[in-house]
Amino acid sequence: MARRLFRILAALGLAAGLSGFAGSAHAEKRVALVVGNNDYKNVPKLLKAVNDARTMGDTLKQLGFSVMVAENQNRQQFSETLLAFDRAIEPGDTAFFFYAGHGFEIAGQNYLLPTDVPAATEGQEELVRDASILADRIVERLQNKKARTSILVFDACRNNPFERAGTRAVAGGGGLAPMTQLPEGVFSVFSAGPRQTALDRLSNDDANPNSVFTRTFAKELLQPGENLVQVAQRTRRLVSEMADTVKHKQVPVYFDQMVDDVFLSGLAKDAAAAAARPADPPPQKVAALPPVSVPRVPKEESTNAPIASFSRHNGGWSVSFSFADPTLGISWRMAGGGDFRETGFLDTLDQRTRKRVPNPSIELPPDAQAGTIEVRYIDASGDMQGPFPIKFDPEAALIRDQRKILDMTATSWLSFREFNGLLVYYTHLVSYRCAIREVRIGIDTAVPNQVLKMPACDMRDPSAITAGMPLYMKLAPGTQFISVELTYRDGSVSEIKSFRSANRSNY
Repeated sequence: MARRLFRILAALGLAAGLSGFAGSAHAEKRVALVVGNNDYKNVPKLLKAVNDARTMGDTLKQLGFSVMVAENQNRQQFSETLLAFDRAIEPGDTAFFFYAGHGFEIAGQNYLLPTDVPAATEGQEELVRDASILADRIVERLQNKKARTSILVFDACRNNPFERAGTRAVAGGGGLAPMTQLPEGVFSVFSAGPRQTALDRLSNDDANPNSVFTRTFAKELLQPGENLVQVAQRTRRLVSEMADTVKHKQVPVYFDQMVDDVFLSGLAKDAAAAAARPADPPPQKVAALPPVSVPRVPKEESTNAPIASFSRHNGGWSVSFSFADPTLGISWRMAGGGDFRETGFLDTLDQRTRKRVPNPSIELPPDAQAGTIEVRYIDASGDMQGPFPIKFDPEAALIRDQRKILDMTATSWLSFREFNGLLVYYTHLVSYRCAIREVRIGIDTAVPNQVLKMPACDMRDPSAITAGMPLYMKLAPGTQFISVELTYRDGSVSEIKSFRSANRSNY
């Protein structure tokens, strides 16, 4: 059976790529599949997808990956190639999937188009679905193989191949949908944002054999001491700047569900430097918050365990509990802190129990220390459930709460005012600065190219705006718009938002 599979793969031109897998059957290895499709039969051909796959294959080999390179795959070949990739992955591996070629979005799902995809017309979406590879299915397959880290990169055509002729550089409608609902351990990168087209070249004189994205991303992957987030951020900035030189908007996007930082080329710069020098004394504490990981809901001991949300206000903390079951009473305490305290009741009746609703919220002082909140409740049968432990980390909870507010109020990040000239206020960002690591802005450019200095976060009074804090900046009278990009404390980066000065409207 193994010989038969190898003969099939050899016929596809994949045997050489698979030979690297045979000698590395241990766990925690690096395996990669790169696919480039140029020679489409029924939709416009592409020029650089195969070159992009070859370049990425060479790059990943330098990073210690066993690489399979597949070119011009029809539907059957694509399926057999993915099957071979599946078999090369073992639990704990790092898996890297790169695709260059036509891609198409239908009802929020992304499809990778084999070379024999039929020329569909209006109303024939099912024809495309049946003939293509669902991107989400690749994620699912990697999860089923228990890969510890899964990296997916799509340098896919963003125009509609069924409506317009041309290469990936030709503008058109359509685009790929963002992959925001990724499982833990998955990192995905797209060569352009929603409703954007990915450039093959910057001009007719651009002789580079690779697309603008791939030439940049491959180079950044080899930078030592850069984690995946840093690689994606630098790639996005460089590609955006290059596209901006030809008046084109292309902003690569990424979606990060990694638990830890992932370094494909060497150690983190700080870690490498630390390994080369004697141990330093402990650093002095400063007012600004250090980077922290995304707060996660603690693992529950029971399906009936409540969950909690934390909100910081001037008077301290509000903690709201959510229960799956109807409750007749709620009590709580800090672990090791004495007796349980009742939360009381609201002036509202619960239609399920026909009794007053227990108050689902408690208050904690502003200087509350990290610890465990123990919560218990009386269910509809009158039985006591719990206590259930809920972890309280003030720093992580503050960052999560402020990040949520910033995401929901993105249109309020900046505001303009005429007063002895044109002013732009960023008071809103200062108010929630504890969730922000860096603010970058661009004045009359879609690429944020300068840092906006923010006051340090004070955990004792995180929303305080004191005298002397900079809250606005003066602009040239002819300023048309400002672009803004936030880097949050967890290392993730916001979409680039633009704020127009003329009509005070944001988009």
